[in-house]
Amino acid sequence: MKTEIRVSEDMVSYIGEGPLPTVEHQRDWVVFAFLGLGHEGQPRIAYRGAPELDGLENSLLVFLVHAEACQRIFARSRGQSANWHLPEALRRVALSITDCEGQGEARKTLRLARSIELLCQLHAYMDTGDLVAVDCETDMSTREIECIVRARRIIDQRWREKLTIPLLAREVGVNRDKLVRRFREIYGETIHDALSERRLDEARTLLLSSDLPVSSVAHRCSYKSNASFTRAFSRRFGLAPTALRHRGIAA
Repeated sequence: MKTEIRVSEDMVSYIGEGPLPTVEHQRDWVVFAFLGLGHEGQPRIAYRGAPELDGLENSLLVFLVHAEACQRIFARSRGQSANWHLPEALRRVALSITDCEGQGEARKTLRLARSIELLCQLHAYMDTGDLVAVDCETDMSTREIECIVRARRIIDQRWREKLTIPLLAREVGVNRDKLVRRFREIYGETIHDALSERRLDEARTLLLSSDLPVSSVAHRCSYKSNASFTRAFSRRFGLAPTALRHRGIAA
């Protein structure tokens, strides 16, 4: 049976192999289960928006957290159930809990502190959008997934730069063909589409919130000409940049 660590009034950790203890929890608790920490498959996180503990016998680490605490501490409301690939950084913290050093109260205290650390880091990943959903079985390694997530983060943060596929491939450490294929597999769009969408969303914000000329907006969003900017913008939003601005002013 799993070991229970009562972290606080708002959180309980269950650690180790075997079934969970019989628990009576109200409906306002959520579950984070860390699966695949051993050698039984791809490491992943299972989130359940209700305190359902069935089928978690193989999870070496399970968190029960009060939904109100997630809202209060992390400003995150209860969501629908989801499954994510487990990033390597979070996997290491999870293993430091399941394979914790020390004995007795010292070990219990370490597990308690690291459970809080892991929950906080998990929500930080959720806030930055760096968790990749598990929609189907994949042959990608954890390292490959993290490389693709890093490429997406570069696009989101450095979209003003002249980003090319060879440059992205070098920065994240995979070959260009694998980057192109895996990016589309994870995000359902091409690298070019992701970069264009990021730039056009910023352009739309500038058009509605500033009086910059359309040509300046195009330049700031890395378009070489007004014509190419207008074509891309019109395809994305269904109307030209000037039409969007006039509609915004009229509203």
